[in-house]
Amino acid sequence: MLMAMGASINERLTLMELEIRTVLLLKSNNVRVLVFDEVHNLLAGTPREQRVILQLLRYLSNEIKASLVCLGVSEARDAIAGDTQLARRLDQFVLPRWKADEEFQELVTAILRSLPLKLPSALSSQSLRHLSRLGDGITARVFGILNELAIEAIQDGTERITDENIESWKPALEKEAAFA
Repeated sequence: MLMAMGASINERLTLMELEIRTVLLLKSNNVRVLVFDEVHNLLAGTPREQRVILQLLRYLSNEIKASLVCLGVSEARDAIAGDTQLARRLDQFVLPRWKADEEFQELVTAILRSLPLKLPSALSSQSLRHLSRLGDGITARVFGILNELAIEAIQDGTERITDENIESWKPALEKEAAFA
């Protein structure tokens, strides 16, 4: 957290001193929300490590009076459940998977505009439906597919993503199996 806030870190400081410095910096910057991504990775730790991290989250929330936003896959719920007090404080929201609708089209259009391709990419509604199915409606998968296609478009010189690219896209494992 200290590095993320641009603070210099003295390697001679103890963990306790670093914690105190972090809390003071969070308070002085008037931080009101702390966002923790991939909370489900907490489950990879030992039960003791899990308890320590959950206690830390609760402590930060109490000490700086900040709201916590914990993101992750469905196992994140299990990770948070390890601390009853923390679990009671957090509301759970399940994000729906993307459907090939207008919102999905807006998302894909925004992604396509942000890619470093020289030519514009436009996809038909059929390709959008196919992309939604390929990505199983999961944002990270859709981003990953479009990134892979953008890399291929740069490498082959076409500099854009087409309906044909979407229709012919295969996951990397399937591509590797085809060459085996």
